[in-house]
Amino acid sequence: MNASEDFNTKYIPVKALLIYHTGRNENKHEYASSDNENRQVYVESYDIGKFGNPINAHPLSMAEMLSLSQLFQSTQELKSNYLKSKGVLPNNVLYLNTQTNGFAVWFTPPQEVSLYFVQGLKIPNGKAKIPAMVWKATKDSLNVYSIKGKSKPNEKTMLFHAPFFNIHDNGNVCMGTVNIQIDRFTSLEEFISKWQVYFFNSYFSHTIGNHQKSEDLIALWQSLVDTGNNFPQDQLVKHYYSFKYLLQ
Repeated sequence: MNASEDFNTKYIPVKALLIYHTGRNENKHEYASSDNENRQVYVESYDIGKFGNPINAHPLSMAEMLSLSQLFQSTQELKSNYLKSKGVLPNNVLYLNTQTNGFAVWFTPPQEVSLYFVQGLKIPNGKAKIPAMVWKATKDSLNVYSIKGKSKPNEKTMLFHAPFFNIHDNGNVCMGTVNIQIDRFTSLEEFISKWQVYFFNSYFSHTIGNHQKSEDLIALWQSLVDTGNNFPQDQLVKHYYSFKYLLQ
């Protein structure tokens, strides 16, 4: 028995779909391309008779749409691993929204990291100790904040502006030309790791907004890079966002 015959003995056709759309398109497979955003689509559903012929033509029903959606979601190749943990949820994760355009909030304790600065700032590249941070990210955007102390934050924890360049008043990071590669197959652990690499491996270049003075930031990091000095937490500026805001 060949593969085709084996398939036919195990699988019985039960449904066929015929897709119509308005207008003429030389490439009939481009149903969802950007060129076809205004194109109207109609889907006709057929049951398959006992002799293998399509019968009972009718518009695709809501029940059939839901059934197809469940079928696609159960197909291993189409499953989304976005923000799904590979095992036990990491201890530093504070909040998860695993929807298609969801986000994660996590915490990093005070640590020593490598930092990079554009030449014009006159700050050497090197290692420096930084304060504890709270991170909030989606697939394509990152916000960062700082907190005092070493403890894992909770809803009552006070947020401070992250004392870095390239950060807007609201905490959003200007990623410049960083090539962000996060898709629906990116697990939670990969998601966190990628964003931290994107942030620390990019070059800090300029201040944005009014929460930090450029000259103060330059002096601060000149005193920290490759000196072994602990980050002076009295230099942190209180943020207008509360921790609860990050969970929205």
